[in-house]
Amino acid sequence: MSNQDKRAVIQAKACSGDSCGTPYQHHVNRRALLQGAALGTAGLAFAGLPHGVFAAQDGAMIDSLNLGSFGGGSAPQINFNPYSPNSLAGGANMFEKLYIVNGFSCEEVPWLAESYEWRDDQTLVFTIREGVTWHDGETFGADDVAFTFNMLGEYAALDLNGAWTYLESVTAEENTVVFAFNEIAIPEFFRVVDVVIVPEHQWSAVDDPLTFLNEEPVGTGPFVFASFNGEQLTATRYAEYWQADKIRVNELVWRKAGEGQVDQLRLAEGEYDWNAMYVPNVEQVFVAQDPERNHYWFSQGGSISLAFNLTREPFNDPEFRRGVAWSLDRDKIIQNAQLGYVTQASQTGLKLPGQNDWLNAEIPDEGYVGRDLDMARQILTDAGYTWDGDTMLDLAGAPIEFSFMVPAGYADWIQASQIVQESVQELGITMNVETPEASIHDQDRASGNYDSYFQVHGGGCNMWSNYFTNFHSVVSAPIGEDAVSNWVRYMNPDYDALCDQLRVTSDQGEQEQLVAQLQTIFYNDLPVIDIWYGAIWFEYRTEKAEGWPNEENPYCSPNDTLLVLTNLVPAGEGA
Repeated sequence: MSNQDKRAVIQAKACSGDSCGTPYQHHVNRRALLQGAALGTAGLAFAGLPHGVFAAQDGAMIDSLNLGSFGGGSAPQINFNPYSPNSLAGGANMFEKLYIVNGFSCEEVPWLAESYEWRDDQTLVFTIREGVTWHDGETFGADDVAFTFNMLGEYAALDLNGAWTYLESVTAEENTVVFAFNEIAIPEFFRVVDVVIVPEHQWSAVDDPLTFLNEEPVGTGPFVFASFNGEQLTATRYAEYWQADKIRVNELVWRKAGEGQVDQLRLAEGEYDWNAMYVPNVEQVFVAQDPERNHYWFSQGGSISLAFNLTREPFNDPEFRRGVAWSLDRDKIIQNAQLGYVTQASQTGLKLPGQNDWLNAEIPDEGYVGRDLDMARQILTDAGYTWDGDTMLDLAGAPIEFSFMVPAGYADWIQASQIVQESVQELGITMNVETPEASIHDQDRASGNYDSYFQVHGGGCNMWSNYFTNFHSVVSAPIGEDAVSNWVRYMNPDYDALCDQLRVTSDQGEQEQLVAQLQTIFYNDLPVIDIWYGAIWFEYRTEKAEGWPNEENPYCSPNDTLLVLTNLVPAGEGA
C-alpha cells in the first residue's frame, strides 16, 4: 500500500458522534453518493470594517446568543487561522466553504459555489457564486479559491483534510475553479468541499501561514470578529453578507470554559442558548429547569460496534458472530450505559434514519438485530457449537473464553462492555473485561494483539469512506504489524471489489446498487456487530430563538452551524 493511499485512508475517516456535534429542503432527499449527480474595556476590537457591518435588517432580530466555550486550547489568544488547532470558535461563522454537506440528510447544499460538475472522472469543476464580498469589502471570486488550495498544496500541514492526496492542480478559469486529479477520484469531492476558503489579497502577504494568527480575520461568513478579552469572545452580524436576509441574529457570544461542573451549572441556569455538552440526566439537570424553553436533541453519529480479532477462532466464524449478535442486550446498553441518549445501530453500516434513502429494502427489519437467546443458541447449534452444562464449547470442544479491552476512563464504554459480558455469559461464554490505558489499547488494536474491543465506524456522508475505511483489506496488516484502520483484519475479496467499484463510479444508479450490495455483505457477514449510534450532543433554548433542528424537524445536523444560523428566527416567529 502506498503512502499516498495510507494518507487518503486516514483523512477519509468520518466523525463519529461521541468519539467526536437554502433555501434548505427540510426533508431527506436522495443524493448521488459521490458526485451529487466539522468584553469589557480590555477587549480588542477589529476596526476598519465596511459601513453597515453592525446594522440590523428591518424587522425583529435576535439580539444575542451565547454559544458556550470559545476554545482556543490551554492558553487562548486571538487566533482565527482556520487551519490552526488552537483557533477560536467564532471562525466557523466567519469563514465558508464551497458546499455544505448536510450532516443529517447528506444533501449537498451549494454555498460559495453555485454548482459543480465532473468534466470527466479526474476533473472536477465548480462554478463560483457571484455577489459575495469579503468582510473588508473586496469581491470574492474564483482566484481566492484557487489561491487557497494552492497554498494548502505548498504548506502540507495546513491541508487538514488531505485535499492534495490525489490533486494534481487547481486553477481558476474565469468564474470557475478546475480541480485536476492524478487518478479517478470521485470521492474527493467530499474533501474538496470541506476546505475553508481564505482571501488571496490578505493571505498572499502572509510570510508564514503555519504560524499566522489572523488577528484581523477577513472571511465571507455571516459574522465578523468584534472583541476578545480572554474571558469572552464576541462576533457581530455582517450586514453585507450574501444571505443577510436569513441571518436574524445580531451577535454571537462565547465564554471561557468553566472548570468541573461550572459549565453544566451555566447550562442549567439558562446562560447558554446553544451548546454541545454531555450532561448526565439531561432531563432533570437541564430540561426540568425550564421545560418550556430548554430542549435537546442527541442525533446519531457513527456506529459503536463489538469488534473481534477475525484472525482468531472462533471469531473468524461469521456464524459465531451472528449468534453473539442475537444475544446482546442492546436495550440495556442504551438505557443503562448510555442513559437512553442514543439509539440502536443498524447492521447495514448506514446511519439511520438520516441515510434511509440508501437502505437496501431486501434486508429484514432495516438491518436491526434484536435480542433473542433462543435464536442465538439455534444459530450456534446449527454451526456446530455445543454445550457442557452451561458452558459453551467451540468447534474443538474447548470452553469459549476471551478478553475484551476498553480504554481506562471510558466509563460509559466500560459499563457497556459489562453488559456485553453479561449477555454472552447467558450463552455460556466467559468474557473478561480489561481496561488498559488508551495508548496501550490503541497500539494493541493496531497490531492485532487483542480478542475484542468497541469499534467506531461510519456516520459520514461519503459512502465509499464509510465502507472502505475500517474494512477493506488494503488497510489491514498481518498480525504484529500496525494496520492503518482495518484493525479487525476483515478480508473479503467480494467486499473489496465492491468498494473499489464504488470509488470510481459517478453513475448514481450504479452507486446505489453497489451500496446495497455492501449492506448485504455487512449484514450477513458481520465484520463487526453494530450496537448503538454515538450521540451528537446538542442542547438549545427557545427563549430568544426558534427554528433549531430537532427530532421533529431534523433539517440538518446540529454541527452544521451555518445551516442552523440561516434557519433561526426570533422567539414567537417559529411554526
